[in-house]
Amino acid sequence: MPNTFESESRKLLGRLRDTMADKAAGQERLDKITHLTADSMGTEVCSIYLFRDEETLELCATQGLNPESVHQTRMKLGEGLVGRVARTGKIINTANAPAAKGFRYMPETGEEIYSSFLGVPIQRLGEKLGVLVVQSKEAREFSADEIYALEVVAMVLAEMTELGAFVGEGAALRARHTQSVLIRGVTAQEGTAEGHIWLHEPRVVVTNLVGDDPEKERTRLTEAVEHLRVSVDQLMAVASGDTEQVQVLEAYRMFANSKGWLRRMEENIDRGLSAEAAVEKEQSDVRARMLQANDAYLRERLQDLDDLSNRLLRILTGQGTQTGAELPENPILVARNIGPGELLEYGRQLRGIILEEGSVGSHAAIVARALAIPLVIGAKRIQNEALNGDHVMVDGDQGVVHLRPDDTVVNAFRDKMAMQAKAQERYASIRDKPATTLCGKTIRLDMNAGLMADLPSLESSGAEGVGLFRTELQFLVRSQMPKRNELAALYARVLDAAQGKRVVFRTLDIGSDKVLPYMQAQDEPNPALGWRAIRVGLDKPGVMRMQLQALLRAANGRPLSIMFPFVAQYEEYTAARAEVDKAIAREKKLGHRLPEKLEIGAMLETPSLAFACKKFYEEVEFLSIGGNDLKQFFFAADRENERVRRRYDTLNVSFLTFLEDIIKRCAATDTRLSFCGEDAGRPVEALCLAAIGLHSLSMRPASVGPVKHLLRRCNLDDVRKVIHDARDAGEQSVRPAVMEYLRKLT
Repeated sequence: MPNTFESESRKLLGRLRDTMADKAAGQERLDKITHLTADSMGTEVCSIYLFRDEETLELCATQGLNPESVHQTRMKLGEGLVGRVARTGKIINTANAPAAKGFRYMPETGEEIYSSFLGVPIQRLGEKLGVLVVQSKEAREFSADEIYALEVVAMVLAEMTELGAFVGEGAALRARHTQSVLIRGVTAQEGTAEGHIWLHEPRVVVTNLVGDDPEKERTRLTEAVEHLRVSVDQLMAVASGDTEQVQVLEAYRMFANSKGWLRRMEENIDRGLSAEAAVEKEQSDVRARMLQANDAYLRERLQDLDDLSNRLLRILTGQGTQTGAELPENPILVARNIGPGELLEYGRQLRGIILEEGSVGSHAAIVARALAIPLVIGAKRIQNEALNGDHVMVDGDQGVVHLRPDDTVVNAFRDKMAMQAKAQERYASIRDKPATTLCGKTIRLDMNAGLMADLPSLESSGAEGVGLFRTELQFLVRSQMPKRNELAALYARVLDAAQGKRVVFRTLDIGSDKVLPYMQAQDEPNPALGWRAIRVGLDKPGVMRMQLQALLRAANGRPLSIMFPFVAQYEEYTAARAEVDKAIAREKKLGHRLPEKLEIGAMLETPSLAFACKKFYEEVEFLSIGGNDLKQFFFAADRENERVRRRYDTLNVSFLTFLEDIIKRCAATDTRLSFCGEDAGRPVEALCLAAIGLHSLSMRPASVGPVKHLLRRCNLDDVRKVIHDARDAGEQSVRPAVMEYLRKLT
């Protein structure tokens, strides 16, 4: 790159910095930027277009076009060349704009006399803010140096927009992070919450964009990169036994030691940027390129680069993750993603959780359910939009986030929360009453748990016991395998807290979306159908034996119920049962006290087990239908895939008929049967499950009250008739008919 251009680039940046330092209004600053950019680049026109809403761009400042068109000319995303730049995030450089694909003539601007067009996106770390354009009468394409210069101006505009330098009248010049934003995500844990934003990783703000001394900035960058490399090496040493973490850190180290990465940042410094601005420009450039790729691997590497760039920015700016800010009142946690251990550190002080990524079966979702904290996942842009302390309302029932809501939304949301609180009061009044229907049938309602923190809900919810205690959480939140005596002590505390009520311990259910941090991740094309749960236990019998011994010791003579997950065939159950017998024999030999009563059951989560031989049903002491997995396998619809999981209804007649067949098989062999899963905690679904003969349901604690309330108001004989009539009529789902029955009850 010629030194003359580097000098001109620094001059332009210096003039931009001086303009930013002026105590001028937002509009005046924008006007000055268009003037000096056109002057520096030798073009007749420079125009700045900013988004006034997600779909509309507005001309906010111009040098060369008709000044009366400012704040009057607007275009939709994708409309014209400017709209194309905004939609694609790609540069358009043409010598003959009127002949270019997508050109749209805007007569009020007077642009018809200009032939050349160069448009670059104004964006910050993937967030699109607008478009910067230069035009000239001369028919020519702009050089690579000129493109770079305009990109630098666009970057400065993006940073200064973020810092509120262009606030003025009209929607396009509104102050950022002040307007109401509605973000739609996916429900991962139901419930509603109102509170204030707490960013798990505070945003790094770059205020120093221009570097006066390139050598000084290069030295700062080199020292920061060296610091980064050392810190990554230290992390590698600590994580040496954690294969998955080592793989992530290997990617970090590859980027940190990339000569091309460092060279591009140094070139940015030579052109006039500060070290931190050079890092952020490179981050934005790579992000823009990678986001165009459909390759999942490249997108994963983008996250690695983002994390690494943010680490480097924190070193350069001194802005650590500990900013000194205090956790706000009623904190709502915002993060890209979060591990179960970190989430447990926050604990019940959180009112809600909003994640940009995550899945309904993720570790974070499991912990959020255990803590009964509303969780919305897939909330795109929330980290860019939200600031610490912002007012926010989380609707976990609908998967919606209201950030900085207006009074209308606040009032409606609070009305909804008040109605829910009133309903909870009604549920509290029947807490100690049985779930007995009008026809005299009593349904057993148990709760699901996975943490000691869940156990107080056993009494407050009105549940009769714990139908599912997820033992994997104690394995997931640790960096190494827990010891047998630690597990025995924990399980003993669970039984103590249950105060004699039945607790069903599900043995370790790992694999699929639950990968232990200290076990080697399996590269499987379809983990949900892969090496998981009982399959891992039987292939790694040492872990299963250790857990079984811990459970037997925890019981210390008390009744004990153990359930094996994801059993697909009879021989898997017999093999697991044989491990129990070995554990009992060993404990007896050691002189340890054995449970006074021991029940061994299985989860029916695969359709194959529904068709197991009669001998299996005769031998197994109880079965629990794992509704979440069974439904996804029955309909061949991945419950993590939003495109398909909502297409299939639990109240579909084919699924209910399948469940009825399981109920009949269990009745014929007098095998105790229950239903466990999200649908058990949904009142309408629970009512239908009870009506077809499932008289034991296990759900999250907060669902016990609503389910019991509805069951006590209904006659199961009537509901069963509604279901059968709908099926006989050829309906695909019985839901409409059941909802009509319920409407007539009120």
